[in-house]
Amino acid sequence: MLDVTTSGTTIRLRTGGSGPALLLLHGYPQTHVLWHRIAPRLAERFTVVAADLRGYGDSGKPETDAQHMPYSKRAMANDMAEVMTALGHEQFFLGAHDRGARVSHRLALDHPGRVRKLATLDIAPTREMYRDTTDAFARAYWHWFYLITPAPFPERMIGADPDAYWLKKCGSGAAGLNPFSPEALAEYLRCFRNPATIHASCEDYRAGAAVDIVHDDEDGGRKLDMPLLALWGENGVIGKCFDPLALWRERASDVRGHPLPGGHYLAEEVPDLVASEFEAFFT
Repeated sequence: MLDVTTSGTTIRLRTGGSGPALLLLHGYPQTHVLWHRIAPRLAERFTVVAADLRGYGDSGKPETDAQHMPYSKRAMANDMAEVMTALGHEQFFLGAHDRGARVSHRLALDHPGRVRKLATLDIAPTREMYRDTTDAFARAYWHWFYLITPAPFPERMIGADPDAYWLKKCGSGAAGLNPFSPEALAEYLRCFRNPATIHASCEDYRAGAAVDIVHDDEDGGRKLDMPLLALWGENGVIGKCFDPLALWRERASDVRGHPLPGGHYLAEEVPDLVASEFEAFFT
């Protein structure tokens, strides 16, 4: 375990292996432990860096502001750019799930010369998903709209029983809680019981529905130019409610991808398939 201080907070991470650098970022409401079934295999070919996003896990949880700027994907991406600089990796591959993939999208936009290739798990671009939201998506991803309500409403509701919320939120798919090993689940719950984590994760979503879209609009149609691999769960929501490749092609010039036989938590449901996809794409 290693703590790296950035200009905005402190980031907790693990790193190991040898070869080209590969940064792995987790989603909500998890930590870098998400990658525990994949990282050892990838470390045979890459120098793997698995980090907790700011606000999550054991990383720092800065105070927010009225615009939610400290939890903008730009701020969270800057953390990771500074982390990789501190570790001596000027260029790196980037693989990410869920909220971490949204951070990665902004990281690749703001630091294009540093990200060699980007692989995303079970997302499409944030702005375009909000734009194309349907009733079916809103019902399935209710937390997108619940977590952005003004503080401290969701924080107090979730904080009354964080374990029950986490288990309901993450165990509602077809696979239930089966994707999560007992050790990983215990770590996720330990971190999520922290009221500061609950608040920071709400701020992540509030930023996603506000300042992050402002930043997207300010890009003026600029697209990612590095290769992008989009993978999603064929039993999940993303591919049923959206056309992920079409939406990514609005934001990137070189896009390929397909569904995998799983739900939302692909790195834990089908780790061998995800590892194989990453190895083929990043090699």
